[in-house]
Amino acid sequence: MLVLIKILIAFVMLEHLYILWFEMFAWTSRGPKIFKQLPKELFPPTKALAANQGLYNGFLAAGLAWTFFISDPVWSLRVAAFFLGCVAVAGIYGALTADKKIFFVQALPALIILLLIIFY
Repeated sequence: MLVLIKILIAFVMLEHLYILWFEMFAWTSRGPKIFKQLPKELFPPTKALAANQGLYNGFLAAGLAWTFFISDPVWSLRVAAFFLGCVAVAGIYGALTADKKIFFVQALPALIILLLIIFY
């Protein structure tokens, strides 16, 4: 079970590294292709805002990556639970304020892993 939890944590960590890359470095190039409902002229003036969001996603990824270097498994899971809780809150907030699919892409995986940690 611990191996499954660690694999899922790595998945969420990689997802947030991707979001970091996308929002910090590919916002104006790939953003219009992914967010087709938004006008293309919106992306250049919001580049700094997107980069700021990307940086926060990087902090979440860094926190989850940190858990792989903590030798005590109990402490590692507690730190993972904290950062997964942060991911879940951010995903729920994003679903309520921006797009409902954010819940399924970000919050739900974190909530599932949190449940696995609780019942481990």
